[in-house]
Amino acid sequence: MATTKVLISREQIAACVSAMGERVSRDLRAEQAAAVARGEPLQPVTLVPVLTGALVFAADLIRSMDVPLSIRPVTLSSYPGASTTSQGVTSPHSLPGDLKGQRVLIVDDILDSGQTLGLLRRVFAAQGPASLRIAVLLNKRKPRGRTEEVPVEYSGFDIDDRFVVGYGLDHDGLYRNLPDVSELIL
Repeated sequence: MATTKVLISREQIAACVSAMGERVSRDLRAEQAAAVARGEPLQPVTLVPVLTGALVFAADLIRSMDVPLSIRPVTLSSYPGASTTSQGVTSPHSLPGDLKGQRVLIVDDILDSGQTLGLLRRVFAAQGPASLRIAVLLNKRKPRGRTEEVPVEYSGFDIDDRFVVGYGLDHDGLYRNLPDVSELIL
């Protein structure tokens, strides 16, 4: 039977996500003001949450953002079933292919191997967005399985290389509903 140990409390998460939403909004407003000053048209903000892990984080993040945005979720997986290490990225659904000129914010739960976010950054950058940023709740420090370094503009918490669950993160489909981020001890 697995147990969990709280690493980041729901209160810490709430404060961090609120501050991140304010920062993202401020950056997007400044970017738009600069574009308008150059005589460029208003560009939409497209938030791309990576499902299913980023669902809870993305929901809280958008509630703390005060800029108009659309949501274009994608479903990718690198931890199938009961795996605790990345098995490579799979995409059972198509990715948005019409992001030219848009301001894109990819939202994911965790930067671990870098494969998922690296793939999305490359695919979306090739479409010519006006800007492309990534926000993650968690960034693993020196994970054993990091195969790709991916620039991340917004990161909530740096954590050690542990397998974590809660606040949307799962193990074999379970634990997503835990309100805190916890280490899973198998």
